[in-house]
Amino acid sequence: MGHARGTIDELGDGVFRKVRRALGISAFGANAMVLPPGTQWFEHFHDDQDELYFVHRGRGAFQVEGETFELGPGGLCHVESTTPRRFWNAGDEDLVLLIVGGKDGYIGRDGHMVDPADEDRRRAAAAGDLSAIARRHGSPETLGSD
Repeated sequence: MGHARGTIDELGDGVFRKVRRALGISAFGANAMVLPPGTQWFEHFHDDQDELYFVHRGRGAFQVEGETFELGPGGLCHVESTTPRRFWNAGDEDLVLLIVGGKDGYIGRDGHMVDPADEDRRRAAAAGDLSAIARRHGSPETLGSD
């Protein structure tokens, strides 16, 4: 199958929600964590795998390399593999994190437009022209057309 979808809630209860397994991901690691108010995760590091933390909901506090900081919804934190880190719920609601792990570096930009005509619209959108990606008439098939 070329794609899979789901929700964090569908992955069950508990702190760890196994995104990689549920969606059949093999190219990188992916987990969700749901930390209730008043909880923290252990200080840890990895042998090989860098991690990217994305705060989906709630407030998270992180301690990395002697620095302590908080991130709210939409916040991002990258930590290299062997750098110890810890994090905790700094708010009054569940802290929901998406954690993506990987190793061996960025492979470069290898994306391609299915329709070569979309390349000009992609460049326009990247330059800030959001009209190039506006949905018209509520249908993906009419993207960028009048």
